Amino acid sequence: MTNAIRLGVNIDHVATVRNARGGKLPDPVRAAQIAIDAGADGITAHLREDRRHIMDDDIVRLRKTISKPLNLEMAATMQMLDVALRTKPHASCIVPEKRTERTTEGGLDVVGGREHLIPFVDQLKRAGIRVSLFIEPSIDALDASKAIGAPVVELHTGAWCHALAEGQAAKADHEFGRIRVAAAHAAEIGLECHAGHGLDFESARKIAGLPQIVELNIGHFLMGEAIFSGLPDVIARMRRAMDEGRGVLG
Repeated sequence: MTNAIRLGVNIDHVATVRNARGGKLPDPVRAAQIAIDAGADGITAHLREDRRHIMDDDIVRLRKTISKPLNLEMAATMQMLDVALRTKPHASCIVPEKRTERTTEGGLDVVGGREHLIPFVDQLKRAGIRVSLFIEPSIDALDASKAIGAPVVELHTGAWCHALAEGQAAKADHEFGRIRVAAAHAAEIGLECHAGHGLDFESARKIAGLPQIVELNIGHFLMGEAIFSGLPDVIARMRRAMDEGRGVLG
């Protein structure tokens, strides 16, 4: 049987709703527990420098509470490195971050930023934290990630998903081709390959068909759909779409 692909659920935007009004509700830790009960293989949370959604205490509580791996998305700054080393998540995914962006707009500059990134990767690895780099689906970015020493990469799927959403078929085909080639190259050079950003049921079903990709991280779409049909139902539907795409028989 084909190996199932893992689903990491990003719970950032539960915190976004909480922070819009203040107080403690809705609680992203509760959302994480519900997602795990519904079939998530792990939980992702992005602690941004401006704390626009996830807060430091959320990371501490997630680390203490959840039964599945916690993936901390973080910028390559000393402040975020200190948080990671103190809380010891299962994994840390280093992502680019700009204060003015609404959401992550692209992959890390792993080619130009190699010397800056190496110390962060080294310290996280020495602490026993699995390190991944959020990168563009390109051969150069993959080779640079390997040279930096990261064992895992996460391919940015945003350009592909945006083209799909805009009905730009030719561009979508081109972008998916880049992802397919990148995933194959990652496997060839010994990198574990994940993917995420902008995925919905249909795009997750399609990308799950790439056997080299072992994990998808999905957040905004799931939380948006959960408003209408509830988080357990949405997680179950996403799990089913991914399994169908992978060819896993339930």
